[in-house]
Amino acid sequence: MSQRTRPPFRADQVGSLLRSTPVKEARTKRLAGEITAAQLAAVEDEEIRKLVARQESIGLQAVTDGEFRRSWWHYDFLSKLDGVELVSVAQGLQFKGTQTKAEGLHVHGKIDFSPSHPMIEHFRFLKSVARAVPKMTIPSPTALHYRGGRQAIEKSVYPEMEPFFADLGKAYTKAVRAFGEAGCTYLQLDEVYVAYLCDDAQRQMLRERGDDPDTLLEKYATLVNAACAGRTPGMTISMHLCRGNFRSTWMAQGGYERVADILFNGMDVDAYFMEYDTERAGGFEPLRFLPKNKTVVLGVMTSKTGALESKDQLKRRIDEAAKFAPLEQLCLSPQCGFASTEEGNLLAEEEQWAKLARCVEVAKEVWG
Repeated sequence: MSQRTRPPFRADQVGSLLRSTPVKEARTKRLAGEITAAQLAAVEDEEIRKLVARQESIGLQAVTDGEFRRSWWHYDFLSKLDGVELVSVAQGLQFKGTQTKAEGLHVHGKIDFSPSHPMIEHFRFLKSVARAVPKMTIPSPTALHYRGGRQAIEKSVYPEMEPFFADLGKAYTKAVRAFGEAGCTYLQLDEVYVAYLCDDAQRQMLRERGDDPDTLLEKYATLVNAACAGRTPGMTISMHLCRGNFRSTWMAQGGYERVADILFNGMDVDAYFMEYDTERAGGFEPLRFLPKNKTVVLGVMTSKTGALESKDQLKRRIDEAAKFAPLEQLCLSPQCGFASTEEGNLLAEEEQWAKLARCVEVAKEVWG
């Protein structure tokens, strides 16, 4: 058994990290009009430099910008697509015991991807300051449909849904290619909603609004594959799956069995970051569908609390997973990022770093 020389790595991470105090303060000042956009960007640049150095110092082979320039894991990227805007909505997203800011997306024009999308420059900056492999995270295209559905899409622009899905797929083909041409060799699609299709309550919600969850799974696989069609030579595309992560709370539950075959064999991604930190994600049995050319990064460590998992605890979970997929095809990470939104989960920064360091430590002991 050996460490890996290309992503995903034996010890890896999903992407988002707790925002530092200088970033939080600068964003607050920017919202109040007390500093300029350029001044905010300068603070973000400096904090990302420090963040990357910290990730490298604990031995991570892939580093991110922590999503420090974002408010949301998904809206910031999607709202900068042509034809999409961020709007105020009646209420925020309802998680277990808490609610997000009241913002959402509105499709008001034909969807497309422009080379001037700001996250291309965000990646270029990350690449310029990283010695390790720079990893870029973007929402899966499914995020533009699942959250608002038909109601968030102007009928005057898309009277029928098939052209909407077709344009969204083409936009993502362009987006993935643009990141590749900017030098990105490790791109992640954050795919929350395929995991949501395993939850009976979510499936009922979809039926009530007019969507068939089984048909939707096929449409979503087509969208993901359209994104992957933009892959440039040498690029690894991973997919992150979870059931919601906001202020240490969650939204959905249910094992992967319902979606496993299409997930592993019908989607053209190279690796899967899979939530496995609680019983809500079910057992490891669906890993039996994993083909020999793909990798699963086991999210058996939680990013929702600061309690540090023991090495033995993590190793036992890896051993359980290895009953259904070869150990050589497995890696280790937290189940999600530490700050899917700028508010962040309910743990301290040092607890976050201790968890990432523990992943590195355990990976070395398990895989050599």
